[in-house]
Amino acid sequence: MNMTKCYLCEKGVLKVKEVPYAVYGEPIGKFKGEVCEQCGETFFDEETSLEITEATKSKGLFGMGAKTKIGQAGTTLDIRLPKRIIDFLHLEKGKEVTMYPESKRKLVIEL
Repeated sequence: MNMTKCYLCEKGVLKVKEVPYAVYGEPIGKFKGEVCEQCGETFFDEETSLEITEATKSKGLFGMGAKTKIGQAGTTLDIRLPKRIIDFLHLEKGKEVTMYPESKRKLVIEL
């Protein structure tokens, strides 16, 4: 029996398992992957990756990330959100959110 070592940590052995997969917190399904017993990293083959992509597309979650520009409203700055993100998060005008910098390069907005 050939035991494959982890491609990442190079210490653990990879075992084939059914792995639950989610995108943006939305469950997509369970997919066959190799999971390292040492570091827990999961690896999917090309065929499984294509299945995950198709499942993500069918749920309308593929390509949800978007670029936007910072605008100005009076003396404050604003960020415009694309309709797909507004719909996904069920945002409405006047809804309160909390935001904070996680680092100098990452802004977190929580509902």
